[in-house]
Amino acid sequence: MSTQEQILTHAKLVLDDEVIAGTLVIRDGRIASIDSGMSQTPGAVDCGGDTLLPGLVELHTDNMEKYFQPRPKVEWPSLQAALAHDAQMAASGITTVFDAVSVGDVDEQSMRHGSLDDMCRALSQIVHDGLARVDHRLHLRCEVSHPNTLARFDELASMPLLGLVSLMDHAPGQRQFASLEAYRVYYQGKYKLDDEAMNAFMAAQIDNSRRYSAGHRRAIASICRERGLAIASHDDATVEHVAESFEYGTRVAEFPTTREAAEASHRAGMAVMMGAPNVVRGGSHSGNIAARDLVELGVLDILSSDYYPAALLDAVFKVAAMENGYALPYAVATATRIPAQAAGLDDRGRLAPGLRADLLRVRLIDEHPVVQRVWSAGQQVH
Repeated sequence: MSTQEQILTHAKLVLDDEVIAGTLVIRDGRIASIDSGMSQTPGAVDCGGDTLLPGLVELHTDNMEKYFQPRPKVEWPSLQAALAHDAQMAASGITTVFDAVSVGDVDEQSMRHGSLDDMCRALSQIVHDGLARVDHRLHLRCEVSHPNTLARFDELASMPLLGLVSLMDHAPGQRQFASLEAYRVYYQGKYKLDDEAMNAFMAAQIDNSRRYSAGHRRAIASICRERGLAIASHDDATVEHVAESFEYGTRVAEFPTTREAAEASHRAGMAVMMGAPNVVRGGSHSGNIAARDLVELGVLDILSSDYYPAALLDAVFKVAAMENGYALPYAVATATRIPAQAAGLDDRGRLAPGLRADLLRVRLIDEHPVVQRVWSAGQQVH
């Protein structure tokens, strides 16, 4: 066995449509072969019956922001922040991550404005210098109701790492916050505003949405189509929202808030994404449609860890264990093959010869999946 070859045997291999007991060979960063049965080759790694999955593919996580500002008004050095985030991705079994950074924000004082360029530069640096454990891409979350979003997006659209753009509008009275009371509770608690200040805040967001959202959404979608960038909708709530998203060439329907929007997105060929924390917690923290309901309807296509990286692997196995859930191969596909395809990546997301050896070895302990080893392009990174 050469130094560039690794043999993993005595493993449960999760393939496209079945789980087999077998052996997987890694050679030169790729999956060289998959066979049933045990390998007798000297030096083969005995996985002890653990489950071997493709590395997880994460399309939407704002986890990196927490490392750049671990506490309010505390900014962390950029390189260290990016590397700490990268290490958590590897430890969570995520081998491809589209790091979500916000362009525009409802809060003018948010660190997202000041740290946007720092986050992009630091991420580019760890990738360029070979310091990253896993494969990082950028996901620009565009708050289309913000006055400066289009101009800032235009500045960032040519970044080499950019692979996904989502179009968001968090103004009160629609989409995620159709309930004005839910909006008030969430943001008044978050920003510690009194009633007068909260009323002014809400009025400003509604006015900005009316003035900028439609034009910014249309212009950014046009730029994405010209550059071949994948587009995601965000918090679609109605059939009309879905029709608009489809018209713009949207590939991913991020976090639809209603059954109506989720089913319409799925019928239109958009991959419906829901949050893994929604699955783990048993429902949406905003009171919207529960992910498990969409699993039972067969219209949940992609899982995302969103704000909690470890939730992604947990959610995969919870979906597989649901009474009306998905079989394990398809549950795994919601966090591997399907998000990879939606982002235009055809070299990963499956256990198949010739693909990148992005792998995750998992052991079930009390029905809970625990990461044992992680490989990115054949290199063990955790």
